Amino acid sequence: MRLVRFAFPRCFSIAFLLSFSFSLLASSQAIAQAIRLQVDLTDAPRNIYHAHLFFPAKAGMMTLVFPKWIPGNHRPSGPVGALTGIRMEGLGKTLAWQRDPVDMYAFHVDVPQGVDTVEVRLDAITTQDSAGGGGPSASSNILDLNWNAVVLYPEGARSDDIQFLPSVTLPAGWKFGTALPVSSSSGNKIEFAPVSLTTLIDSPLIAGAHYRRIELTKPDGARAEGSPPHVMDLVADNEGDLAMKPEDLASFQKLVAETGALFGARHYRQYHFLLTLSDQVGGHGLEHHESNDSAAPERTLLDPDLHMLYADLVPHEFTHSWNGKYRRPAGLATPNYQEPMVGDLLWVYEGLTEYLGTLLAARSGLWTPEQYREALAGTAATLDHRTGRTWRSLEDTARSVQILRMMGSQWQSWRRGLDYYPEGELVWLDVDATIRQQTHGKKSLSDFCRNFHGGESGSPKVVPYTFDDVVSALNAVTPYDWAGMLRALVAATTMHAPLGGIERGGWKLVYNDQPNLLAKATEKLLKSSDFSYSMGFSAAEDGKLDDVIVDSPVYKAGVGPGMKLIAVNERKFSPDIMRAALKAAQENHRPIALLVENAQFFQTYSVPYFEGEQNAHLERVVDQPDILSEILKPLS
Repeated sequence: MRLVRFAFPRCFSIAFLLSFSFSLLASSQAIAQAIRLQVDLTDAPRNIYHAHLFFPAKAGMMTLVFPKWIPGNHRPSGPVGALTGIRMEGLGKTLAWQRDPVDMYAFHVDVPQGVDTVEVRLDAITTQDSAGGGGPSASSNILDLNWNAVVLYPEGARSDDIQFLPSVTLPAGWKFGTALPVSSSSGNKIEFAPVSLTTLIDSPLIAGAHYRRIELTKPDGARAEGSPPHVMDLVADNEGDLAMKPEDLASFQKLVAETGALFGARHYRQYHFLLTLSDQVGGHGLEHHESNDSAAPERTLLDPDLHMLYADLVPHEFTHSWNGKYRRPAGLATPNYQEPMVGDLLWVYEGLTEYLGTLLAARSGLWTPEQYREALAGTAATLDHRTGRTWRSLEDTARSVQILRMMGSQWQSWRRGLDYYPEGELVWLDVDATIRQQTHGKKSLSDFCRNFHGGESGSPKVVPYTFDDVVSALNAVTPYDWAGMLRALVAATTMHAPLGGIERGGWKLVYNDQPNLLAKATEKLLKSSDFSYSMGFSAAEDGKLDDVIVDSPVYKAGVGPGMKLIAVNERKFSPDIMRAALKAAQENHRPIALLVENAQFFQTYSVPYFEGEQNAHLERVVDQPDILSEILKPLS
């Protein structure tokens, strides 16, 4: 330890000196009690991370827990099954540990007398993304570190109260991006400043051999007063995929400006857009207070279709800094990562973010107004064909997130999925249009956002809310029966999707044989086909039926998801053959014959459908005010 001398003016009192000394002592004690975490990422290309933790300890039984309920996933998704190679030591000797017989996330160790530090070594296998994504966390050239996959912490502790001293060792030559403050770096080892467990888990790190840093706001000296820095950190499997067009750079800069105009405050010290571009690393988007961790296909910045399909990913996760991280439903604001979360208000947490994220994509120029409308039409049509809405409310899809998130596509129209995202978007569009109608265009949902999510700028904090708080904030914008309207939209079971916002906005949902822009791009990307609004099914490239809509023409004929479509009117199935059959049936009024395989048995089904191909679009209602176009106008 190096002694540092401080020279104080003589006018400083003894009381001040004592107070200053005590604060330094308290700080030193806090660091001394911090848990050291060293993560070796040099094996990342093999999808295994090595962690070494040092826990202050005392004699007796000690229980360490692995994070279970992961923020943003809203469910017990901590990848405990991928935790391997666990070893515990004290004073250089192996300590025996036991997993709890009931709680698979808890580990017990009896600490001997004289041991004041328990060392834990563990490995995390990351072939399934620890942030809840759909694939590996690393490839030969990039990695995505979610700290919850490599930490343990004392049972019962509040995550705000535990301090960590984290460090990482990267593969040679790799560069990284994270919102964590760096204290020092040497070669490929980076040490970070002490942070709480809350901040640690809320601050992922990405790294790669191909890395690019883009400043979205100017350096401190040139930034507007009170505006924190905004940085985009990009990693990709190939150097060429990091190329960003000038118009995209302008759109991301516009996105920063638009969020400032929408919310009026920023609840972070700096913000990092962590963007991974890869076909190897699992796609995901996960929100954090001072960063977002998003992954998209490797050519997203280069390919127009991919660009369109992923345009709202970053705006969505950025919006969560205000709606989800700063303002958070009380049921999701838990003191640590073992306490169960209650997702009743996910139609606000995710649904409002879905609405604002798509709006910000349009307002920033990442989407054109037409692309926004095509996306909205697709959302509305999908939900209007969710036959499961006759028995399951939107609120129940939020409450059931633990069981719905991992379900596949089969029978989704009847079971329902995570509909609190897309249907939440329709709910909040309806709220926005209603505010504008009630106030004759003088106010909008932007007023709600500024009051509810704004406040004073500064460091991250959490302000929980309830349903009544949401209603109260809406009434402060304009008096209305918001409680009744929201309960009708969220808690009731209905035949049709809430299309009131579209209709109040001066548009209507229509169907015709012209392809929907986003649906066409999705089919190309996934090599799939979607005939949900005509025949009532969607299928993979090989003809396997992903889903069949209950009461649709093919359902009534006896076809179900999981079966495989072999031929249409005696010709091998392909999307083009199916479209030709739809057109022929419309012209000659003859049923369509489908040859279907079901568990190695074949059967031909006759489907009497004669209305042709049906794709979703929005159509302008000319005798009504165009409120939707007003909603899309930038605020800055």
